[in-house]
Amino acid sequence: MKDDLKYLVGPMRPRFLLLTPVCVLLGWGTASWTVGQVYFLHVLAALVGALAAHISVNAFNEYLDFQSGLDTRTQRTPFSGGTGTLPARPEAAPQTLAVAVITLAIVALIGLYFLWVRGLQLLPLGLLGILVIVAYTPWLTYSPFWCLISPGLGFGPLMVLGTSFVLSGSYSWSAFVASLIPFFLVSDLLLLNQFPDVEADRSIGRKHYPLLIGRRASSLIYGAFLLLTYVSLVVGVTVGCLPRASMLGLLTYGMAACAFLGAFYNADDVPRLIPFMTLNVVITLTTPVLIAIGLFVT
Repeated sequence: MKDDLKYLVGPMRPRFLLLTPVCVLLGWGTASWTVGQVYFLHVLAALVGALAAHISVNAFNEYLDFQSGLDTRTQRTPFSGGTGTLPARPEAAPQTLAVAVITLAIVALIGLYFLWVRGLQLLPLGLLGILVIVAYTPWLTYSPFWCLISPGLGFGPLMVLGTSFVLSGSYSWSAFVASLIPFFLVSDLLLLNQFPDVEADRSIGRKHYPLLIGRRASSLIYGAFLLLTYVSLVVGVTVGCLPRASMLGLLTYGMAACAFLGAFYNADDVPRLIPFMTLNVVITLTTPVLIAIGLFVT
């Protein structure tokens, strides 16, 4: 029974799900800052929907990477290469696909509820979110540009802006600017995590920037996106879209500079790169939380 649960939960990648409440918190913060008090049950519903979306894309990724044979070729690290669940137990593949489909259905049901409560303005965001979940592994990872931005699109504008809308009932520039933070950070997160997978991804025809232009050149994209994270924050505060207290997010800038230098100088050395991949995860999780704190305390 315990083993069955392990192989059911494994493809959900529970260790990575912390990113979802972080992004929902940021969306909640922008809604609270712009309209004041929000309905807490809607916060919970938004969180459940966002977690279901994250689990669905993870499970689809695990299932399709197993079906393509990629899972048996990757150099697994704590942050890349899949969980190894299905190569260890291939008979669990149908369960993994079922998890992906069921959680996608939960996303759709919660989306329908919020369409009823908030109106059709949410529909374009919801449809785009479902498209990203379904298309990410089989199609978007075969285009360097979409492979780069689709993770950030999912956790940034879709999740943060979507959360803010369902809680406040309207779109705001504050939520949009705040959503740029996880857009750049999460795009960077997946970009850096592709570095160890170049050879394996090439074997099944995937196309992303570390494969196309090399790891060292891709580390410059990584650095540019880190810089744009903090530029977005400063510009947002300067033009009044975010409160001054949200500048707390700048506290991670020193870590970001260290992560970029580590990625640049160790781009082709995976063992030396792993500590900077760890630091990158810390930056990605901490920065939105600090900004959210600034939104809540203002």
